[in-house]
Amino acid sequence: MGRKKGIPGLSFSWKRASGLSGAKAKISRKTGIPLTRAGRQRKMCKVMGCCIPFAFLAVGFSVAIVGILQLVT
Repeated sequence: MGRKKGIPGLSFSWKRASGLSGAKAKISRKTGIPLTRAGRQRKMCKVMGCCIPFAFLAVGFSVAIVGILQLVT
């Protein structure tokens, strides 16, 4: 591996210097929706992870009800 050029521990980011990073962070905090693709995917996985067990229960109950109705008729 090669060594990075420049002074160790010193870096410059034009996005942070211009205030772009701070503005994006404020918008994200205000709306509650991440602006990065990875952040949006993580948020959706958390939401869907909560709903999946309930979806399986709902499908199970509906199959059971349909089965009972077929036995009755």
